[in-house]
Parts: sequence; C-alpha cells; structure tokens
Amino acid sequence: MNVLKNMEAIFLTTLALIGATSYASAAIPAHLHHGARVSVEQTTVDGQQMAVVKVTAKRLSAAEKARF
Repeated sequence: MNVLKNMEAIFLTTLALIGATSYASAAIPAHLHHGARVSVEQTTVDGQQMAVVKVTAKRLSAAEKARF
C-alpha cells in the first residue's frame, strides 16, 4: 500500500535518474570510445539465411588495461 501512496515520488525519482544518465552518456566525447565497429552480414548456409555479427576492435595496451 505504501508503494501506491508514493507512486509520484517513485516516478519523479525514476525520471531524474533517466535524465541524469542520458546527460552523462551524451557527455562522453567521441574520441574516448574504443573504436569498436560492429557489422552485420547476411550469409547463406545450407540454403538458409543466417545473420553473422562481426565485431572488430583494437586491443588495449598494457597502459590502457592498467587505467581501467
């Protein structure tokens, strides 16, 4: 019953968290992304089409691994 009484507060808190998360993810500069590329190709195997996902990215150096 307490959840129903506090539904407005729950909604506003959720809305604030979603807004803060979207601003935080939009603030990450493009050059900080690690350059991973994803391509989806259609391949035929035994007469059936199959989606093949290929992820290419550079490997992290020792200094980059230590930073994370």
